[in-house]
Amino acid sequence: MDTLHHLIDTALDEDIGPGDITTDNLIAPDLKGKGVIIAKEPLVIAGLDVARQVFERLDSKILLNSGYYDGDTIKEGEIVLEVEGKLRALLKGERTALNFLQRLSGIATNVRSFVAELENKNVRLADTRKTTPGWRVLEKYAVRVGGAYNHRMGLYDGVLIKDNHIAVCGGIIEAVARIRGKISHLVKIEVEVSDLSEISQALEARADVIMLDNMDIDRIKEGVELIDGRALVEVSGNITRSDLNRLADTGVDIISIGALTHQAKAVDLSMKIK
Repeated sequence: MDTLHHLIDTALDEDIGPGDITTDNLIAPDLKGKGVIIAKEPLVIAGLDVARQVFERLDSKILLNSGYYDGDTIKEGEIVLEVEGKLRALLKGERTALNFLQRLSGIATNVRSFVAELENKNVRLADTRKTTPGWRVLEKYAVRVGGAYNHRMGLYDGVLIKDNHIAVCGGIIEAVARIRGKISHLVKIEVEVSDLSEISQALEARADVIMLDNMDIDRIKEGVELIDGRALVEVSGNITRSDLNRLADTGVDIISIGALTHQAKAVDLSMKIK
């Protein structure tokens, strides 16, 4: 919650600065009105509560009403949200509220399109740490709204031994042994591998999760057969929507895709004063 308040305050401050020179000189302080936020394309909505908090920071008595909840699909032309209160607050908060809604809904809409490709497949779709700096909590929330899962929130909540860690430690077995002696027995250890030899090393080291990084489909199939249920199998690296079904059919457990967040396009929303 503190992170969200900080983001909202920062966004409002960068937009309004010492004051809205246009609104403050045109609109009387106590003049009230209503604004409606309209979907200008089909979308999956995410961030309604964030938008509410933006307007409430400017007018604590503002009233908001929506017939939708985060995760709902909205058609083009439908009213997403109605906002009623002091017009100065509506006009000053308009762009910031829309920026949050458009970005988060864009991610949720993008994720939903990936999830739809995996209908009835026994595999988990997950995001990565490829998020906008400062927005991770919100963007990963939007991923969940879209129907996928979160990978690590950050470097602090999960062990992922990557190629550079392995290089520094002198090998997978040594890296896993070092970290296993320093972390709780409740924390899983994931190892990134790039070929079958490294898979064998990760298995020998008893890794809990093995990430097959940037492997082609044939290598992934071989990797899944070699692992044979002894660890969870994750695939990652340059995965597109068209790859999903083929990957799911290999028997992997997790497909992680950075494009869920970093290639999501903001949706089109606008606010009109009534």
